[in-house]
Amino acid sequence: MKPVANLKTHPSARDLLSLAHKAPCIDLRAPGEFAQGAFPGAVNLPLLTDNERAEVGIAYKNRGRQAALEVGQRLVGDSQREQRTALWLEHANAHPDCWLYCWRGGMRSEIAQTWLAESGLDLPRVAGGFKALRKACLAVLANAPKTKRWLVLAGRTGSGKTKLLREFDTGIDLEGLAHHRGSAFGARSEPQPMPVDFENRLAVAFVQHPHDVLLLEDESRNIGRLALPEPWHEKMQQAPLVVVDATMEERVENIRREYVLEPLNDGVSGEELETRYRDALNRIERRLGGLRHREVREKLQKGFATGEHEDWIERLLSWYYDPMYDYQLEKKLTRVIARGDTRAMRKFMAEWGQSKVPEEWGQSKVPG
Repeated sequence: MKPVANLKTHPSARDLLSLAHKAPCIDLRAPGEFAQGAFPGAVNLPLLTDNERAEVGIAYKNRGRQAALEVGQRLVGDSQREQRTALWLEHANAHPDCWLYCWRGGMRSEIAQTWLAESGLDLPRVAGGFKALRKACLAVLANAPKTKRWLVLAGRTGSGKTKLLREFDTGIDLEGLAHHRGSAFGARSEPQPMPVDFENRLAVAFVQHPHDVLLLEDESRNIGRLALPEPWHEKMQQAPLVVVDATMEERVENIRREYVLEPLNDGVSGEELETRYRDALNRIERRLGGLRHREVREKLQKGFATGEHEDWIERLLSWYYDPMYDYQLEKKLTRVIARGDTRAMRKFMAEWGQSKVPEEWGQSKVPG
């Protein structure tokens, strides 16, 4: 398992951020490491299993690098070596521009490069490994508020903010990256990513963002169990806001479609969805109040029995979401530069995105 000299390394982890999803890399770390967070688009094809890595690590700690290499060679025999090399070759043949990384760009990626080179393929590794990629992602997130013009899209729950944001290529969909709608009822069927994965994906999305204007949806500090990077949250509390207004009827219909019809059409059973929302309702019982909680719960149950969901949705918006939103918006009014219905805000954001004037250009003439 002795690596050969003169193996290629990619010189800049920062440059690689722009390649994510275009050339999915090979993550050579053990599955347990990969599960804690990886580079976006990476495929876990480990050099060592979790148990093998533990044994090699003990040998390295107690007896040094050479002993670790010998233990690894004993654990990974010829058949395992052939199998693992074959998987790397298969991936590399499908993605010729891919690259390798382990934790620090050291022993594991060197060994993998050696085996691949002996099979006729010279594949580069990331200098510094995942640690360098992670450092680059954190640097991007920290510096992002110093670049671009930021605009935040606000509005009451159900006003169609996410759908409107996705119409603009200036936008980054934070809720999409977090796999959560950002509210007490916002959990999705698929689990949220690990915090490291969320931050890495956000950094890559920012690097790949092609405009000088960044449009984001107004969010609290947390989206589900994931926290926004502190520099982003602080910047979003200072950036100008546009507020999209919608009628109660429009909002109820938006919620019914997004929270009920779409999950059902995606294969989530009515029983599962009702249980999910009943549990969410129970978590806000104290804030909602006992009587109102009981009434919404009864309307929720009736809605899933009859298919008519308007009653529980309207009560939840009126009694829970709207008072909370109005209280928060009151503290942000000095930052509101435009307010109106969806059509007006669509037009305003398109024009604002094309404008070169600074954020401090003053209040909009769009009627509130």
